[in-house]
Amino acid sequence: MHPGFWLAALYLATALAAGLSLDGPIATLIATIVFIGGGMPHGAYDIALLARTGRLGRHGLALAVGGYVGIAVAMAVMWVVSPLIALVLFVAVASVHFGEDWTMIDEPLLKVAAGTAIIAAPAIGHPAEVARLFVAMVGGPGGETVARSLIAVAPVALLVTIIGISDAWRNGAREWAAATAVAILSLIIAPPVAGFALFFVFLHSTASFGRCADHTGRGFAALVAGDGAALSVAAISGWVVFANSLGRSLPADLTAQAFQLLATVAVPHLAFSKWIERRLARGDRQHFPASGAGENLLGKVSAG
Repeated sequence: MHPGFWLAALYLATALAAGLSLDGPIATLIATIVFIGGGMPHGAYDIALLARTGRLGRHGLALAVGGYVGIAVAMAVMWVVSPLIALVLFVAVASVHFGEDWTMIDEPLLKVAAGTAIIAAPAIGHPAEVARLFVAMVGGPGGETVARSLIAVAPVALLVTIIGISDAWRNGAREWAAATAVAILSLIIAPPVAGFALFFVFLHSTASFGRCADHTGRGFAALVAGDGAALSVAAISGWVVFANSLGRSLPADLTAQAFQLLATVAVPHLAFSKWIERRLARGDRQHFPASGAGENLLGKVSAG
């Protein structure tokens, strides 16, 4: 567990206890910058791991990166032509992706339920704010329907999460269990963007960078400053050009656009992480045929 999580959680708890406004325009903008600038770079490990396989070749790697970019472009276009479908797809992808963090759960549907809790928790604690955000993202009342749907499934999702946290605690993963419990509570209690920034940047993303560092042999800081920064700058720059070219087709709310950007890169991230995991698993079985240590570690790659 990266120590940055506990420092960020302490700051958030102190701010809430002191009665500081974390849902005003400035505080929301700061939280938005944090989750974009600090969370998006973890997707860069896709490219790093693709290069690490070494079996694609230069041409194959270029095709893979082209496919990655193509999926992202298609998702960006969907925010213009069918934003409600894009939002539903984003919620579904996020539920599956965050559910992959729960390596102690074997049943896929239960993993998805646990991942859904991350999205549903803010809708329980702050239904009006989440509804406004979703309405801004889709440009219509359909966003409010999605928010109400999350509230409806929240009890089951949170029950699965509680069971998963208890199971992790009993099996010795106590720091991870405690951090996940704190993140869930923060998502319910803190303003939605601030709570999401804590989870996404300081729990989910740092864990992904740690696993990538194990596979590539590069340090945590090197990944963040290298591949992570490069991908983030490219993605944000591409989105700015895309948004400016469309005029008023995208929401004026910068936080809503930030979540649209996050969704745009999340879909190819999920798709490619599965494929990369299989390629690395095949390669590492050749290097660790007896111990299985490579497979055990790789079983957690997709959590990022």
